[in-house]
Amino acid sequence: MSVQAQFSTIPEMFQNVTAKFASETRPVMMVKVEGKYTGISYAELRKRVELFASGLASLGLRKGDRLSIISENRPEWVIADQAAAGLGAITVPVYPTMTAKQFEYIFNDAAISVAVVSNQFQLNKVLRIRDTVPTLRHIILMNERGEETGEDIFAFSSVVAMGEEFERQNPDYYPASLQGVRPEDLLTLIYTSGTTGNPKGVMLTHANLVSNIISAARVIDFGPQDTLLSFLPLSHSFERMAGYYTAFSCGATIAYAESVDTVRDNMLEVRPTIVTTVPRLFERIHSRILKQVDAGSPLKKKIFHWAVAVGREYAAALRKGKMVSPILASQRFVADRLVYKKLKERTGGRMRFFVSGGAALAREFGEFFEAVGLKIIEGYGLTESSPVISVNLLDHYKWGSVGPAIPGVEVRIASDGEILARGPNIMKGYWNNPDATKEVLDSEGWLHTGDIGHLDKEGFLIITDRKKHLFVSSGGKNIAPQPIENLFLSSRYIEQFMLIGDRRMYLTALIVPDFEALKEYADGRGLAYADTAELSRIPEINGLINQEINAIQKDLANYERVRKFTILEKQFTIEDGELTPTQKVRRKAIEERYKPVIEAMYEGVS
Repeated sequence: MSVQAQFSTIPEMFQNVTAKFASETRPVMMVKVEGKYTGISYAELRKRVELFASGLASLGLRKGDRLSIISENRPEWVIADQAAAGLGAITVPVYPTMTAKQFEYIFNDAAISVAVVSNQFQLNKVLRIRDTVPTLRHIILMNERGEETGEDIFAFSSVVAMGEEFERQNPDYYPASLQGVRPEDLLTLIYTSGTTGNPKGVMLTHANLVSNIISAARVIDFGPQDTLLSFLPLSHSFERMAGYYTAFSCGATIAYAESVDTVRDNMLEVRPTIVTTVPRLFERIHSRILKQVDAGSPLKKKIFHWAVAVGREYAAALRKGKMVSPILASQRFVADRLVYKKLKERTGGRMRFFVSGGAALAREFGEFFEAVGLKIIEGYGLTESSPVISVNLLDHYKWGSVGPAIPGVEVRIASDGEILARGPNIMKGYWNNPDATKEVLDSEGWLHTGDIGHLDKEGFLIITDRKKHLFVSSGGKNIAPQPIENLFLSSRYIEQFMLIGDRRMYLTALIVPDFEALKEYADGRGLAYADTAELSRIPEINGLINQEINAIQKDLANYERVRKFTILEKQFTIEDGELTPTQKVRRKAIEERYKPVIEAMYEGVS
């Protein structure tokens, strides 16, 4: 599905789409209010953006100024973003999970003049650093104002009211601002979470994002008939471009999940047709399904596994362009009634496809969900590329790949295996950091992604690992940890898995088990435990995990096999700094936190 109107900047997209659907009763957005999803019309959203933009103008926000948004996903995030963009200001989204100290670095580096925060908790963090950020003039609170904290703090509704007055006195101001926004202007600074040192501000122009939106819309089938459930943080480039800008440009309705933890319930309420997500969601759903199957009768287990086998055979035939036999077609019909339909109902019953990004999707999960009739489109990109570089298509895809390059983007492989990309979506550079820019953008405009991979004969891109995450064993072997980690995540007893082994004699692993699955296992065998910590230390549990590891790694090369492992007592979390907001592990942080545990697995090795 192509975009619904032509545009060259984000404000132009917003104006054109809201004008096209101004008379529609169908909502552009849905948000849960007092226990019920409520819709916002295109006309209402447009008016709120215009008034908030005028309110920001009355506070002195001008073209080129930086405005930070610190909020969970909600309509006010979009309103602040579109209002600032319409004034020619540069938005700087910040993850609400970040600390005040992290805010301080970004605010000073970007010279933030206005901060828009969601609630009192985020406001308190900004207040702690206010005196150390000399450029910060105003703070705007989305929720109604709490305690009095200063005359430069405004409620969101107050800024809207100020906008009404400003608009009356300056009726031509906002329309003139819209006309003054150019494709080459900076739209946003997105700070990447660096593995070492301070984060870098990725400079993306309107032209960067617009090119990516139009190309993505040509190959991903979004349309006015779709409802998209949004739960990945809008601060992340993937959700902002795909789940917000592209969906909006195609006229889809966007519904906001209450939180990551409520996605399962919200899917039943919203009944989405599309969900943009990360592999972690599929890992959780897969694990939950297998648990329920294992708890069922022998007959139900047999039916389930038969249905999955039929689905795999059917999907494989379609992928290869083969004719599906009448027998297989009838078997799939029965399997759908007995198994697939029930699984689809758990997503609301209307799901057309998922879009997966942010990290590599294990092949097993892709094939499993395809078999039960839930299709996943896997793509690849970086913040520096706005972000999409390549994506599989609904009718042309390969598991284990991230698809061909999207229209307008070139991909090539460097001599050392690094993936390079070039196109109108590639960033302008890093804010205030020309040296870092030169490290990743060469003189010919190629972005050096830091990922290792190759292109197959049909132009599908296959990623093997991050260049900086390649292990080199003390024996000189190159080991890509991510594919190995994905293998172990297929175990119903393993929730999170991180491989250790760079410059080591052999591989070890830190394992976070699926505690619910372990409890069922322990209870079924009469094993006593007081809590999850004690559960993880039971010798029989250690034996179970060891059994799982040996079964999974039997086909790996000797140097790729895990020799020792440690079962951890708690999950890796975003709050503890062990995961990124898109659920990717922060290796250095985890290695530092568990250094004594890791060293114990190499004791006696010289």
